[in-house]
Amino acid sequence: MSLPTTAVRFRRTLTAVLLSCALLGGATACGSGGGEKAAPGQSDEISVAMAGFAEAEAEAAASAEDAEAAAASPSPSTPEERQKFAKTRFVANAGLAAGATYQWIIKPYRAGKFKKGTKGRTFALVKAGLASAFAYNRLKAASENAKGDPLLSKAVGPLTAGIDSLKGLGSKLRKGQAGDADIGAFEGVINGVKEAGKSAGATVTDKVPSAGQLTG
Repeated sequence: MSLPTTAVRFRRTLTAVLLSCALLGGATACGSGGGEKAAPGQSDEISVAMAGFAEAEAEAAASAEDAEAAAASPSPSTPEERQKFAKTRFVANAGLAAGATYQWIIKPYRAGKFKKGTKGRTFALVKAGLASAFAYNRLKAASENAKGDPLLSKAVGPLTAGIDSLKGLGSKLRKGQAGDADIGAFEGVINGVKEAGKSAGATVTDKVPSAGQLTG
């Protein structure tokens, strides 16, 4: 496996920019239909949210690339190398899932960012929906990685059903329909995966993904 090339990094950045433009343009378009203008302050609210997301993107890029670098390794050829490789991939994928869940779902939820009438709510929900889909996919990948190490496989196996239960939460988050139970379910699965990894000698550390990774 090789590290992301400059072209790949550029694509991720471009994707994030296009998402930003689409959201900002969408807010303007919503207010232009039928001769009506956007609600006062709506464009400013989304612009501020976009600026915050762009800043988070810059901070997250280094962590995300560190996780990818940690997972990069020549193709394993011996059983011992395959087990080590499986653990490395598990740690990288689970770390990105944990980072996305905390940064874009748990943290803003606890801060009340998903409540109706809260400034920046729409954009916070968009990010949460993307983060949910991303975290679910990374957790599924981590679950597959775990199968390459007997001890890790045994520890992660019982969490499969919990991971599968997260599949539809992205839609609920985007629509602002997620409640305490949904957020708690996500947090519970993440904590379970971390504990499983720790028990098998594969300690998971949160790695916040970049915006490009969320949308790419």
